[in-house]
Amino acid sequence: MTQSMSSTRTRGVSQWLALTIGVVYLLVGAVGFLVTGFSGFAEHDHSQTLLGFAVNPLHNIVHLLIGVLGISLWSTLGRARTFGWLLVAGYGAAFVYGLFAVGNPEINFLNINAADNGLHALSVLAGLAIALWPHRKTESAAY
Repeated sequence: MTQSMSSTRTRGVSQWLALTIGVVYLLVGAVGFLVTGFSGFAEHDHSQTLLGFAVNPLHNIVHLLIGVLGISLWSTLGRARTFGWLLVAGYGAAFVYGLFAVGNPEINFLNINAADNGLHALSVLAGLAIALWPHRKTESAAY
């Protein structure tokens, strides 16, 4: 007998974290445009902040892309873990870039401030959690 189509798959912690982080980054990217508008695409202007985090339209687009990735990759454990590793690599690079860019307007095209850099470090840790969280396999009772 085939398994019922109405049976549900158990989602892992990694998947829920990927979805949650994806939704948060998507919302942050969208709300960021309320702060910045669409002009000054890669402008360095620390007066444009969202909850203390500096943003510009390019920075908002990056947040939107990360959000879309999280939402599109949460569906399976393997995809969620891929999203986790993408967060580690991308935000690891953003953190290193931020070490040089904060306080240097000539290269700070993402308008990163110290708060952003701290959030990037936390995003690396979140990516590691998604990528490495142990997955428990559960067996559902067959009826």
